[in-house]
Amino acid sequence: MSEPEEEFDEEQSDSVKTKKKEKRSARKMKKKEKEKRKEKQVEEEGEEEEEHSDCVVLRGIFQLGKKSHDVLLTQTRLTWIPIIPETPTAEACALQPGVLLLRDVFAVKVKRRRAVGQESGGPVLGVALFCCRRRGKRLEEDTLHLHNASAEHTQTWYTTLKELLTGSSSRPKYLKVFINPSSHKKEAVHIYREHVAPLFRMADVRTDITVTEWKGHALSVMKECKLDEYDGVVCIGGDGSVAEVCHAMVLRAQLDANSPEKPVKPVLPLGIIPAGSTDVVSCSVHGVRDPVTAALHIVLGHLLQVDMCSFSSLGQLVCFGFSAMFGFGGRSLARAEKKRWMPSSRRREYAVVKTLARLRPDDCLLSFLPAKNSNSDPDQDPELEGEETWTTNQGLYLSISIMSIPCLSQHAPQGLAPNTRQFGKWQCSIDRSRKHVEVRVHQTSEEIQQL
Repeated sequence: MSEPEEEFDEEQSDSVKTKKKEKRSARKMKKKEKEKRKEKQVEEEGEEEEEHSDCVVLRGIFQLGKKSHDVLLTQTRLTWIPIIPETPTAEACALQPGVLLLRDVFAVKVKRRRAVGQESGGPVLGVALFCCRRRGKRLEEDTLHLHNASAEHTQTWYTTLKELLTGSSSRPKYLKVFINPSSHKKEAVHIYREHVAPLFRMADVRTDITVTEWKGHALSVMKECKLDEYDGVVCIGGDGSVAEVCHAMVLRAQLDANSPEKPVKPVLPLGIIPAGSTDVVSCSVHGVRDPVTAALHIVLGHLLQVDMCSFSSLGQLVCFGFSAMFGFGGRSLARAEKKRWMPSSRRREYAVVKTLARLRPDDCLLSFLPAKNSNSDPDQDPELEGEETWTTNQGLYLSISIMSIPCLSQHAPQGLAPNTRQFGKWQCSIDRSRKHVEVRVHQTSEEIQQL
């Protein structure tokens, strides 16, 4: 090759490199602009909250621990600063105030000194605020004690705090509770009594409890009960119980909306208390498998949008749920379900080994919409973008998994589907394909095992 040709090739490669660099820099600039917009929105919201919270509702002196503090109450927070007596030689020091956001407080009570066996009355000691503290992904119960012996002063603070807490419309007052006593080690009733019920009573949440006795019991109850009386539904059990209650809620929403074909979003939110062997739904929603964390999310009124799937066979709806497996995964779960009398670890090992020994691929036809560009707008409705072409693949498959949640568990800390929507954040590259997935298999629908 002659020297002019070599120089021309070098120039072409340099131009291609510069174009790639320009594209990368343009993408980075777009990302930075989006981040700046989000930061501005957060700052504006924070400034609005601060302006709203600057209005002091109450101010008083309480004893925290062994020191007196100047306590200020606003619409959104409680702050306290230690009171230090001034001395002629003392140097001024900046004291960091303590802060407690009212959104983390779920109950307030009047403290009284009572003798053994005394159920009412007694001298006033102050106010106790029950709140939650975050430890990583886990929520823990905590208490702030404000001591003041004045009955009138304490009653004023108690009444005001109570009004501020009850003014939140997102917090439930009356819940429909389903308990599956047969889930995992039959600990659901114990978990509710020991960990969940005390928090509900403390937060003044009334409950209507149904202990399920057979498969489909929750569905029959949900079809007949008056949902307008409740502020939410709570399920205490494993993933099967959660799937059954979710299926019942969507079916009830379809009946109320007179829409038997199109899925309808349930009116009431669902609270999930883990009491199963794996609890992938609870772990995916809360980030941790802990009944106290789940109960605190419920009493504080935390809401999170979660996607669901509909499963059909020969044009007939089978159920609504969060995930399903066909092939190796489905058969393993089906075998494990038949060995409920075995310990959970042995049951899983037995099912996996037995399924692997007889594993054969199945001829399947898959139809799906490919994932869109991750830079697309996540808030835009995919139906408004025009018609999209479906991709069809036919071949032999050992396993097929359909999941609308990450499916986190202690066995899969990152989740079986880590790119699905998790903790209220959208993953746009997966969202389109997840909302429009259609799977056709050349087998009976009985071999599809729902998680």
